[in-house]
Amino acid sequence: MRDETGGDAVDSAPEHDRPVDKDRAVAIASGLYDALSRGASAELDELLHPDFTGCTTDGLPLELGGRYEGPEAMRREFWGRIAAHYVATAEPDDFALLDDGRLLVTGRYTGHARNGGTLDAGFAHVLSFVGGRISDLVQLTDSERWRSALPEQDDCAPAVDYTVSDGLGIVRLNRPDVRNAIDQRLADELAEVSRRCAADSELRAVLLMGNGPAFTVGGDIAEFARVQPEELPGLLRAMVTPYHDAIRTFCSLEVPVVTAVHGSVGGGGLGLLYCADIALAAEGTKFATGFCGLGLSGDGGSSWFLPRLVGPRRAAELYFEERVLDARESVEWGLVNRTVAADGLEREAMSTARRLARGPTRAYGQIRQLLWNSWSSSLPHQLAAEIEALARTGGTEDAAGAARSFIHKSTTSFQGR
Repeated sequence: MRDETGGDAVDSAPEHDRPVDKDRAVAIASGLYDALSRGASAELDELLHPDFTGCTTDGLPLELGGRYEGPEAMRREFWGRIAAHYVATAEPDDFALLDDGRLLVTGRYTGHARNGGTLDAGFAHVLSFVGGRISDLVQLTDSERWRSALPEQDDCAPAVDYTVSDGLGIVRLNRPDVRNAIDQRLADELAEVSRRCAADSELRAVLLMGNGPAFTVGGDIAEFARVQPEELPGLLRAMVTPYHDAIRTFCSLEVPVVTAVHGSVGGGGLGLLYCADIALAAEGTKFATGFCGLGLSGDGGSSWFLPRLVGPRRAAELYFEERVLDARESVEWGLVNRTVAADGLEREAMSTARRLARGPTRAYGQIRQLLWNSWSSSLPHQLAAEIEALARTGGTEDAAGAARSFIHKSTTSFQGR
């Protein structure tokens, strides 16, 4: 078929309109399964179309079944959570190009749940393509086999307890029997809580604490020891990814964050100290990175925060010499704002957080972002940013009310608007 210029009509069609032949479709699909098996996020982003949509099987455990809009949602919320709870591979057996240009892939998921049973479940994937990339994926699988592979949960209590009262979000790490060691469940729940905080337009402050004898000792080493050595890299990647998502989200909140620590703060658990604007430590608290003793490089943002908070020399000392700081030293080094008597920590933390929750929330949010951004900003850029932030806060109800209160010599009552 020729077009008006004498060229082939199919060649003049935009690339995204051209159908994908079977060989190309199989190659793209094979690349997907290979990238998934290696956890290659960058390759997945190249394979998936920006407008990608994934539809997964209803009834999958962990609320995995449903619709995912966009490559990042599919990668983080579906494939990422599978990797967090399973060591599994999608093994395709057959590829069939359908009449409408979609590719039907059938095969099996094989592997096991972490700390659970064997997984062996058939699957059918229907893939659509746009511009040589996967635009849609529909998954069908035996959800009961996925569910039965998971271990029984002996403890139904949440690993992270979250409540909101008078605009204050209170986040408590809740694995007191293991000193709030961070496992997959705690990391997943903390990421979810952080997203709830970010989505709550009525929230005015956040307080981070830990139940039991310690704030957190960091990663759950017992979990690391339960897996085969070759599985540890995948476990660490799966666990730390949502944990880092939580830290990143808490850092980006537009409300003040207070962290109150006691007992010990170790390893990646230091990350929850870093994302605070006001950090309080009970007398007797110990602080340590502890990574080198485990032969690990570390997580929780320490490689970024510590040089900025305590200086590069002291950061290296905390890492290489495994220096343990006491509460007094943590103040001197700049890790926390002040120490509090152990029996008064929660009272002081609540008082501080509630006072901030009654403050000018919009102004706090702008100040918070200015301070965070100053770490990587030039002075001219920062001065320009201050002008914009000042103009934004000048248009708030709280600023107008404060001006009126000043004129009338009355007490200001901020509404967070």
